[in-house]
Amino acid sequence: MKPLRSKDGIALVTALMLTLISMTIVMALMYMITQGTKVSGQLKRYKTALDASYGGTEIYTKDIFPFIMRNYSSNTLQTDLEDNTNGFGAIGLKMITDKYCLQAKLTKNTKNWPVGCDNNPFPAKNPDMSITLQAASGNPFIVYSKIVDTTTGNSDVSGLQLEGSGVSEASSVKIPQHFPYIYRIEVQGQKTNNATAQSNIEVLYAY
Repeated sequence: MKPLRSKDGIALVTALMLTLISMTIVMALMYMITQGTKVSGQLKRYKTALDASYGGTEIYTKDIFPFIMRNYSSNTLQTDLEDNTNGFGAIGLKMITDKYCLQAKLTKNTKNWPVGCDNNPFPAKNPDMSITLQAASGNPFIVYSKIVDTTTGNSDVSGLQLEGSGVSEASSVKIPQHFPYIYRIEVQGQKTNNATAQSNIEVLYAY
C-alpha cells in the first residue's frame, strides 16, 4: 500500500476553520453589542422612573402631606384633595385608601391602625395615594405612595412646622426641634404602559 500524498483538501479545511472562527468572533461581538444596548435602555428607563419617584416624593412631602395635616379631620378630605382648585388636580391626585385609614396612619402609631389598613412594603399594592406625572415625551408616570409605619414624635400637633431653624435658638438653652410624627413612606414610580420601567424608594419623613 502506498500512503496518500495529495494535500489538495488541506487548504479547504483550513479555509473552513478560519471562516468558522471568524463567524464565531463576529457573533460574539454582535451579542455583546446587543446586550450593551439592552442594558443601556434598561438603565435609561430605570433612571427616568427614579426621577419620577423623587419628583413624586417632593410633591407628597412638601405639598400634599402639609395640606392633609391641615385638613385631616375634614369630612370631605378626599374631595378636598382631588379638587382642581387646590392645584393637585393638575397632577391627577387620587386618594385610594379609605379616609379613616389615612387619618389613622397620620395620627396614630402603626399598632393602633384600624383593621384593614395596609402596611405591606409594596406601594403599588393598596396605595394610599397616587399622582400622575407627565413625561417630556410619551406616556406619563404614575407615582404611588403608602405610609407603612407611623411613630409618635416628641410633641403634639400644635405649632407644626415643616422647615425652620435648627435646634439652637436665640436663648442659651438648647431647644430640640419638635416632630409630632415620624413616618416611613414607600414610593413607587412607574410608566403607565410599562410596569417594568419602575423604581422604588423608601422615605423617612418627620413632620
